[in-house]
Amino acid sequence: MRDNRDTALRGEKVTLVPYTAAHVPRYHEWMRSEELQRLTASEALSLEQEYEMQRSWRDDADKCTFIMLDAERWPEQARGDEDCMVGDVNLFLTDTEDPTSAEIEIMIAEPSYRGRGFGKEATLMMMSYGVTDLGITKFEAKIGQENKASICMFKKLHFKEVSVNSVFQEVTLRLDVSDQERQWLLDQTKHVKRKSYMEVKLAAGGPET
Repeated sequence: MRDNRDTALRGEKVTLVPYTAAHVPRYHEWMRSEELQRLTASEALSLEQEYEMQRSWRDDADKCTFIMLDAERWPEQARGDEDCMVGDVNLFLTDTEDPTSAEIEIMIAEPSYRGRGFGKEATLMMMSYGVTDLGITKFEAKIGQENKASICMFKKLHFKEVSVNSVFQEVTLRLDVSDQERQWLLDQTKHVKRKSYMEVKLAAGGPET
C-alpha cells in the first residue's frame, strides 16, 4: 500500500516504518525459520520471490505493512534499519463487500523481543493507524491454536474469540471499533509521534529507499 510509503510511527518501544527493499534480506533470513513458517502459516520463498512480495506489499491497495524497529536503537545511533528489525505488522483489506474491515497480523521474529510488550504496542499503533488513516471499523485476527501468547495478547486488546477451526487449528478473534473502543485506542497511542520516513533516514545519514 502506497498510503504509508513515507510514514514512520514512533512509540515508546517500537518504531514502525514502511517495508522497503532494504529490509528484504533480513526478512528473508527470518522466514527461513521453520518455527516462523509454522506460526505464520507461510512457506519459504527464494530471495527473488521475497523481493517480489515486498513490491506487492508496496503497490497493492488491499495490503498495508510496517516493519517493526527497536525504537531505542533506531535511528539515533546511526544504525541501519536492518540492524534494528524486530518483526512486522500487517493489515489485509480484502473484504470487497466491507472496505472498513481488516485482518491484522503481527510477527515478532526476533526471539529476544518476545514477551516484552513490543507486539502489544505495535498492534495498538497499527490499529490506530487503520482507524484514523484507513477508515477501519472492524478488526479480525486469525491465530494458530498453539500460539497462546498471541491469542492472550489480542484478548487483552479487547478482541473476542468468535470461532475455532479445528481443521486448520486456527482461532478467529474480532473487534468492532465502537466510539468507546476508538477513544480507548486513541488514548493508548496518544504518545505515538508521526514523522516522514525519508526525512528521518536522511537526517540520520541513511540512504534513500
